[in-house]
Amino acid sequence: MTVPSESQPPAPMIVPTFFVKQRVTMMVNRYELRAATPDGGDGQLMALAEQKRMKLREEVVFFADESRSRRVFSFKARQRLDVGAEHDVLDEYGRSIGYFSKQFGASLLRSTWKLSAPGLEAVGQERNQFIAVLRRVWNFIPFLNNIPVPFLFHFDFTDTATGALVMSSEKRVALRDHYTVTVPDPRLDFRVAAAMAVALDALQSR
Repeated sequence: MTVPSESQPPAPMIVPTFFVKQRVTMMVNRYELRAATPDGGDGQLMALAEQKRMKLREEVVFFADESRSRRVFSFKARQRLDVGAEHDVLDEYGRSIGYFSKQFGASLLRSTWKLSAPGLEAVGQERNQFIAVLRRVWNFIPFLNNIPVPFLFHFDFTDTATGALVMSSEKRVALRDHYTVTVPDPRLDFRVAAAMAVALDALQSR
């Protein structure tokens, strides 16, 4: 396989709607990402993400299929574990195609993320402020803080320049975490959207 030259930008991947499903194992969190079919069902497997626990610098790798023999993209923190760490989204050759970070101050009452991709700057927030506050109260109640939060929460990302919707992630009722992600803005590469969508689950509690 020929590696593209440094001057050649990574080709964008456009996937308007896809699903993220979590799988939990002893030492690794895995996420299955599938494109949505026209009737809203599960379609083609787009990637399988793997998050190893207990790492000083957060990294999630996305593989092409179940064999996990080929890395197709990833995201990795620039700093060691930090609630405000910036994360680079990297293509299969290790080149940056975007980044995101949690905005710690703004997230005290309502989780807020900054998302950046070529030609695009966006901010994402929990859609329902009441649920955002309720989740925080739940985590401070003794004994309940060790039980998964039972409330569904959704995120909307909007263009900082125009206010137009760029991406949304909606949590569905399921035994394991299951999200429907829609990307109405064709400028947002699937790999960046997928990295952000997985991070909303994997890093949300930090």
